[in-house]
Amino acid sequence: DIGDIIRGRDLYRRDSRTDKLEKNLKDIFAKIHEDVTSSGKTNGQALQERYQNDTTDYFQLREDWWNANRETIWRALTYRAPHSAHYTKSGADGSITKSPMGQCRGVTDVPTNFDYVPQYLR
Repeated sequence: DIGDIIRGRDLYRRDSRTDKLEKNLKDIFAKIHEDVTSSGKTNGQALQERYQNDTTDYFQLREDWWNANRETIWRALTYRAPHSAHYTKSGADGSITKSPMGQCRGVTDVPTNFDYVPQYLR
């Protein structure tokens, strides 16, 4: 899932395409890391402390970025969804709730129910 890819937790078997994607993501997050930890920026000192040990894979920065941007990503993913597309959600009692409108519209909460379930268990 896209959250796992962004956060560097995807279990997909590595090949040249996924290695290239991961390298590109590391390059992007290296630039973000440099920007948010450089002095003179808003909250620069706090961010320097938060990310001081996060300098190779940027896992903490990637997690924070995903948490800050997941809603925007959800809107982008559903923007051009076909009218017949519906989002379904399983309840604790086994019930299934379908989004009330097509194109996944009417789903105001970003689906986060699997964010912290290990990928191999989904």
